[in-house]
Amino acid sequence: MQINDRIFIDETELEERFIRASGPGGQNVNKLETAVQLRYDAGRSVALPEFARNRLLQLAGHRLSKDGIITITAQRHRTQDRNRQDARARLTELILKALEPPPPPRKATKPTWGSQLRRLEGKKIRAEVKTNRVNRPHNDD
Repeated sequence: MQINDRIFIDETELEERFIRASGPGGQNVNKLETAVQLRYDAGRSVALPEFARNRLLQLAGHRLSKDGIITITAQRHRTQDRNRQDARARLTELILKALEPPPPPRKATKPTWGSQLRRLEGKKIRAEVKTNRVNRPHNDD
């Protein structure tokens, strides 16, 4: 499976299982196994550079098992072939995202002078409201 011009994943590293889908398909849903579960052992793969493998494992989220296997389930389409293409496209997209450089770290900034004044003014108004509640005489009629 071609990811980009430098990265190629061997078909032996991918495992496909066909299961019954729960989406559109009419009576076919009950009879045919059109959904695809694509499994990729990212933890042991030699096709990816180390930094990309680590980032891929982070990005996988709920699709990642404890063993480092990424499972993508595709059942959007009515045919097995289209679901296979969809699962492979989603895996490719995830790997390409892992290959992107991480965003630059956020620079810490201080609040502006105006925003500090507005914050303090709001606190004063709120404190005054609460003070007036305490000093208000009670009417026990």
